Amino acid sequence: MGIPVFLAELRELVGQRALWLSAVTVVVVDEDGQVLLGRRADNGAWALIGGIIDPGEQPADAAVRECLEETGVTVEPQALISVTVSPVVDYPNGDRCQYLELTFRCRPLAGEACVNDDESLEVAWFRPDALPALDASAQERIELALAGNSTAYFAPAGA
Repeated sequence: MGIPVFLAELRELVGQRALWLSAVTVVVVDEDGQVLLGRRADNGAWALIGGIIDPGEQPADAAVRECLEETGVTVEPQALISVTVSPVVDYPNGDRCQYLELTFRCRPLAGEACVNDDESLEVAWFRPDALPALDASAQERIELALAGNSTAYFAPAGA
């Protein structure tokens, strides 16, 4: 999996030091209440769709772009459902990052779910009562999206 050009250029300057990056996560919910997930190529785990926001890119535009790039599905963001900070992520190559995570609930507009890049092994729709194993963060974001609230969740200090 490639990294964005701006990030590769930044890595040339700062090496593997921890970077603070902004990212979007997309919880796509169809008219039947199913959730779109991708099985990651890097670790084989099922996960929500998402990625790094490019410099100057609007977060909602990044959500649309990431979903289309990864799944072939065009979405419409409906609500910002959470604003959280990830733990520090240590990548196998030694790079370190921590993410400001903006999670959007989206509805699909067009396209058939498919593996659309090299970041996923599979892409599929799942009923909420039949989700594959997911990390706690993804489970919480799905619960927030399915609750249908229009107010974003903010993680409490120290969480």
